[in-house]
Amino acid sequence: MGYELPGRRTGRPPRRFRGVLSVVAAGLFVCCVGATGLGAWNYQHVRQSSGAAREAAEAFLHDVTSGDAAGAYDRLCVDTRERWSREEFERRLAVPPTISRYAVDDVEVASDRGQLRGTVTATLTRRSGATDRREMPMVRDGDQWRVCGDPF
Repeated sequence: MGYELPGRRTGRPPRRFRGVLSVVAAGLFVCCVGATGLGAWNYQHVRQSSGAAREAAEAFLHDVTSGDAAGAYDRLCVDTRERWSREEFERRLAVPPTISRYAVDDVEVASDRGQLRGTVTATLTRRSGATDRREMPMVRDGDQWRVCGDPF
């Protein structure tokens, strides 16, 4: 015969401990579901933005190849417009070797501290027949994508 201390149970943890474990497990579950949902939302947001960035780059290149310097200039980001005046930009577009054709090869979009940024890689064909690949940095400005940096 064994002697058992009063109030002491063996084999099962106290109810209070199980309650705390249940709350912790529920909290971890909510955090995991939230993190998964946030990751899926961010992925979808970036994926949708890559199409919009491509369209903005194609519109810019269309303006450049058609000789619409004003339209192309309006598609530049604020930083680039501060470095290039409208007149300088128009003069640069008129200087050979001008672009006659283009093809967008790749679009990469990422979120950088909440700011969407991207890079569009395009093959530009000059009127001389020479081709070169250019990477055009893109930034999201409000609800529009804009070309940043040196677009030529």
